[in-house]
Amino acid sequence: MNLQLAYLGLTLFTLLMILYIGIKTINKTFLDPLQNKKKKILFISLLLFWQTYIFGVATTGILQNYNFPPRFVIFFILPAFIFTGIFIYKNRNNQWIQNIPKQWLIYYQTFRLAVETLLALSVTAGILHSNVTIHGYNYDMIFAFTAPFIAFLVFQKKVFNQKIVLLWNYLGLAVIASIIFLFITTIYFPEFYGSETNLLSTDFGKYPYILVAGFLMPSAVFMHILSIVQLNKGLESK
Repeated sequence: MNLQLAYLGLTLFTLLMILYIGIKTINKTFLDPLQNKKKKILFISLLLFWQTYIFGVATTGILQNYNFPPRFVIFFILPAFIFTGIFIYKNRNNQWIQNIPKQWLIYYQTFRLAVETLLALSVTAGILHSNVTIHGYNYDMIFAFTAPFIAFLVFQKKVFNQKIVLLWNYLGLAVIASIIFLFITTIYFPEFYGSETNLLSTDFGKYPYILVAGFLMPSAVFMHILSIVQLNKGLESK
Protein backbone atom coordinates (compact mmCIF):
# COMPACT_ATOMS: atom_id res chain seq x y z
CA MET A 1 0.00 0.00 0.00
CA ASN A 2 2.82 2.43 0.84
CA LEU A 3 4.44 1.70 -2.51
CA GLN A 4 1.16 2.34 -4.31
CA LEU A 5 0.77 5.65 -2.49
CA ALA A 6 4.31 6.57 -3.52
CA TYR A 7 3.46 5.99 -7.19
CA LEU A 8 0.31 8.08 -6.82
CA GLY A 9 2.18 10.79 -4.94
CA LEU A 10 4.86 11.05 -7.61
CA THR A 11 2.21 11.22 -10.32
CA LEU A 12 0.43 14.02 -8.45
CA PHE A 13 3.73 15.87 -8.05
CA THR A 14 4.54 15.67 -11.76
CA LEU A 15 0.99 16.75 -12.63
CA LEU A 16 1.40 19.80 -10.43
CA MET A 17 4.70 20.63 -12.13
CA ILE A 18 3.10 20.33 -15.57
CA LEU A 19 0.14 22.45 -14.43
CA TYR A 20 2.50 25.10 -13.10
CA ILE A 21 4.49 25.24 -16.34
CA GLY A 22 1.35 25.19 -18.48
CA ILE A 23 -0.64 27.82 -16.59
CA LYS A 24 2.32 30.18 -16.32
CA THR A 25 2.89 29.83 -20.07
CA ILE A 26 -0.79 30.39 -20.90
CA ASN A 27 -0.87 33.51 -18.71
CA LYS A 28 2.18 34.89 -20.49
CA THR A 29 0.99 34.03 -24.00
CA PHE A 30 -2.78 34.60 -24.05
CA LEU A 31 -3.62 38.02 -22.65
CA ASP A 32 -7.27 38.04 -23.71
CA PRO A 33 -9.26 36.84 -20.63
CA LEU A 34 -11.71 34.70 -22.61
CA GLN A 35 -9.02 33.00 -24.70
CA ASN A 36 -6.88 32.57 -21.59
CA LYS A 37 -9.73 30.78 -19.80
CA LYS A 38 -10.48 28.52 -22.78
CA LYS A 39 -6.84 27.47 -23.07
CA LYS A 40 -6.66 26.63 -19.36
CA ILE A 41 -9.87 24.60 -19.47
CA LEU A 42 -8.62 22.67 -22.50
CA PHE A 43 -5.20 22.10 -20.93
CA ILE A 44 -6.57 20.85 -17.60
CA SER A 45 -9.25 18.76 -19.35
CA LEU A 46 -6.63 16.94 -21.43
CA LEU A 47 -4.60 16.08 -18.35
CA LEU A 48 -7.67 14.83 -16.48
CA PHE A 49 -8.85 12.85 -19.51
CA TRP A 50 -5.53 11.04 -19.84
CA GLN A 51 -5.41 10.15 -16.14
CA THR A 52 -8.99 8.85 -16.32
CA TYR A 53 -8.12 6.87 -19.45
CA ILE A 54 -5.12 5.24 -17.75
CA PHE A 55 -7.21 4.28 -14.72
CA GLY A 56 -10.03 2.98 -16.90
CA VAL A 57 -7.80 0.78 -19.05
CA ALA A 58 -5.85 -0.54 -16.06
CA THR A 59 -8.98 -1.55 -14.14
CA THR A 60 -10.13 -3.80 -17.00
CA GLY A 61 -7.18 -6.11 -16.30
CA ILE A 62 -6.20 -6.18 -19.98
CA LEU A 63 -2.69 -4.93 -19.17
CA GLN A 64 -2.01 -7.95 -16.98
CA ASN A 65 -2.06 -10.13 -20.06
CA TYR A 66 1.51 -10.26 -21.37
CA ASN A 67 0.67 -12.01 -24.62
CA PHE A 68 2.14 -10.42 -27.74
CA PRO A 69 1.69 -7.66 -28.91
CA PRO A 70 2.52 -5.61 -25.80
CA ARG A 71 -0.68 -4.01 -24.58
CA PHE A 72 0.99 -1.23 -22.59
CA VAL A 73 2.64 -0.10 -25.83
CA ILE A 74 -0.62 -0.22 -27.80
CA PHE A 75 -2.80 1.50 -25.20
CA PHE A 76 -0.37 4.00 -23.70
CA ILE A 77 3.01 4.48 -25.31
CA LEU A 78 1.95 4.68 -28.97
CA PRO A 79 -1.01 7.06 -28.38
CA ALA A 80 1.12 9.29 -26.14
CA PHE A 81 3.99 9.40 -28.63
CA ILE A 82 1.66 10.07 -31.57
CA PHE A 83 -0.02 12.90 -29.65
CA THR A 84 3.39 14.34 -28.70
CA GLY A 85 4.61 14.29 -32.30
CA ILE A 86 1.48 15.81 -33.82
CA PHE A 87 0.92 18.39 -31.08
CA ILE A 88 4.47 19.71 -30.98
CA TYR A 89 4.81 19.68 -34.77
CA LYS A 90 1.62 21.72 -35.20
CA ASN A 91 2.72 24.18 -32.51
CA ARG A 92 6.41 24.32 -33.37
CA ASN A 93 6.24 27.94 -34.57
CA ASN A 94 3.89 29.20 -31.87
CA GLN A 95 5.12 31.78 -29.42
CA TRP A 96 4.00 29.89 -26.33
CA ILE A 97 6.86 27.42 -26.75
CA GLN A 98 9.41 30.22 -26.51
CA ASN A 99 7.57 31.66 -23.51
CA ILE A 100 8.51 28.65 -21.39
CA PRO A 101 11.75 29.29 -19.48
CA LYS A 102 14.22 26.89 -21.09
CA GLN A 103 15.62 25.66 -17.79
CA TRP A 104 12.18 24.54 -16.58
CA LEU A 105 12.00 21.81 -19.22
CA ILE A 106 15.37 20.52 -18.05
CA TYR A 107 14.76 20.73 -14.32
CA TYR A 108 11.52 18.79 -14.89
CA GLN A 109 13.50 15.67 -15.84
CA THR A 110 14.84 15.44 -12.29
CA PHE A 111 11.61 13.67 -11.30
CA ARG A 112 13.03 10.57 -12.98
CA LEU A 113 15.27 10.08 -9.94
CA ALA A 114 12.11 9.37 -7.95
CA VAL A 115 10.74 7.09 -10.69
CA GLU A 116 13.87 4.98 -10.69
CA THR A 117 13.87 4.83 -6.89
CA LEU A 118 10.30 3.49 -6.98
CA LEU A 119 11.25 0.96 -9.65
CA ALA A 120 14.07 -0.30 -7.43
CA LEU A 121 11.69 -0.59 -4.47
CA SER A 122 9.25 -2.46 -6.69
CA VAL A 123 11.85 -5.21 -7.14
CA THR A 124 11.84 -5.79 -3.38
CA ALA A 125 8.03 -5.96 -3.50
CA GLY A 126 8.21 -8.63 -6.21
CA ILE A 127 6.57 -6.46 -8.85
CA LEU A 128 9.59 -5.88 -11.10
CA HIS A 129 12.75 -7.71 -12.09
CA SER A 130 16.09 -6.08 -11.33
CA ASN A 131 16.88 -5.98 -15.08
CA VAL A 132 14.71 -2.88 -15.53
CA THR A 133 16.18 -0.94 -12.60
CA ILE A 134 19.49 0.65 -11.62
CA HIS A 135 20.47 -2.76 -10.24
CA GLY A 136 20.27 -4.16 -13.76
CA TYR A 137 20.61 -2.32 -17.06
CA ASN A 138 18.53 0.82 -16.47
CA TYR A 139 20.80 3.86 -16.14
CA ASP A 140 18.07 6.49 -16.15
CA MET A 141 18.81 7.41 -12.55
CA ILE A 142 22.31 8.48 -13.55
CA PHE A 143 20.95 10.53 -16.45
CA ALA A 144 18.28 12.22 -14.29
CA PHE A 145 20.94 13.16 -11.75
CA THR A 146 22.59 15.36 -14.41
CA ALA A 147 19.41 17.38 -15.12
CA PRO A 148 19.74 20.08 -12.43
CA PHE A 149 23.44 20.51 -13.17
CA ILE A 150 22.82 20.93 -16.91
CA ALA A 151 20.05 23.47 -16.27
CA PHE A 152 22.11 25.43 -13.75
CA LEU A 153 25.40 25.48 -15.66
CA VAL A 154 23.90 26.26 -19.08
CA PHE A 155 21.04 28.65 -18.34
CA GLN A 156 22.03 30.31 -15.09
CA LYS A 157 25.82 30.29 -15.02
CA LYS A 158 26.11 30.10 -18.84
CA VAL A 159 29.21 27.94 -18.57
CA PHE A 160 28.23 25.85 -21.61
CA ASN A 161 26.57 26.56 -24.96
CA GLN A 162 22.89 25.64 -25.34
CA LYS A 163 23.86 23.11 -28.01
CA ILE A 164 25.02 20.96 -25.09
CA VAL A 165 21.40 20.83 -23.92
CA LEU A 166 20.28 19.67 -27.36
CA LEU A 167 22.70 16.75 -27.18
CA TRP A 168 21.60 16.07 -23.60
CA ASN A 169 17.95 15.91 -24.70
CA TYR A 170 18.76 13.43 -27.46
CA LEU A 171 20.70 11.34 -24.95
CA GLY A 172 17.68 11.40 -22.64
CA LEU A 173 15.45 10.09 -25.42
CA ALA A 174 17.98 7.35 -26.15
CA VAL A 175 17.98 6.34 -22.49
CA ILE A 176 14.17 6.12 -22.48
CA ALA A 177 14.29 4.02 -25.67
CA SER A 178 16.71 1.65 -23.94
CA ILE A 179 14.33 1.33 -20.97
CA ILE A 180 11.41 0.45 -23.25
CA PHE A 181 13.69 -2.16 -24.85
CA LEU A 182 14.52 -3.54 -21.39
CA PHE A 183 10.87 -3.92 -20.43
CA ILE A 184 9.91 -5.54 -23.73
CA THR A 185 12.80 -8.01 -23.71
CA THR A 186 12.32 -8.84 -20.03
CA ILE A 187 8.67 -9.68 -20.72
CA TYR A 188 8.76 -11.20 -24.21
CA PHE A 189 12.36 -12.31 -24.75
CA PRO A 190 13.65 -13.50 -21.35
CA GLU A 191 16.15 -15.67 -23.22
CA PHE A 192 18.28 -12.51 -23.48
CA TYR A 193 18.82 -12.84 -19.74
CA GLY A 194 19.21 -16.60 -19.51
CA SER A 195 15.62 -17.38 -18.53
CA GLU A 196 12.97 -19.47 -20.26
CA THR A 197 10.03 -17.73 -18.60
CA ASN A 198 8.74 -14.16 -18.36
CA LEU A 199 10.67 -12.25 -15.71
CA LEU A 200 8.10 -9.53 -14.97
CA SER A 201 5.16 -9.93 -12.60
CA THR A 202 1.76 -9.18 -14.12
CA ASP A 203 1.19 -6.90 -11.11
CA PHE A 204 3.05 -4.19 -13.01
CA GLY A 205 0.04 -4.05 -15.32
CA LYS A 206 -2.11 -2.92 -12.41
CA TYR A 207 -2.90 0.62 -11.34
CA PRO A 208 -0.99 2.66 -10.11
CA TYR A 209 2.21 0.90 -11.26
CA ILE A 210 1.21 1.26 -14.92
CA LEU A 211 1.40 5.05 -14.48
CA VAL A 212 5.10 4.70 -15.32
CA ALA A 213 4.32 3.54 -18.86
CA GLY A 214 1.09 5.49 -19.18
CA PHE A 215 2.09 8.91 -17.89
CA LEU A 216 5.46 9.38 -16.20
CA MET A 217 7.67 8.12 -19.03
CA PRO A 218 5.61 9.76 -21.83
CA SER A 219 5.74 13.07 -19.97
CA ALA A 220 9.54 12.88 -19.94
CA VAL A 221 9.53 12.24 -23.70
CA PHE A 222 7.15 15.17 -24.25
CA MET A 223 9.42 17.56 -22.31
CA HIS A 224 12.53 16.37 -24.15
CA ILE A 225 10.96 16.93 -27.57
CA LEU A 226 9.45 20.26 -26.51
CA SER A 227 12.88 21.38 -25.31
CA ILE A 228 14.52 20.28 -28.58
CA VAL A 229 12.02 22.27 -30.66
CA GLN A 230 12.35 25.27 -28.36
CA LEU A 231 16.14 25.27 -28.50
CA ASN A 232 16.31 24.72 -32.26
CA LYS A 233 13.98 27.64 -32.91
CA GLY A 234 16.00 29.81 -30.57
CA LEU A 235 19.25 28.92 -32.30
CA GLU A 236 17.72 29.56 -35.75
CA SER A 237 16.69 33.08 -34.76
CA LYS A 238 20.22 34.06 -33.77
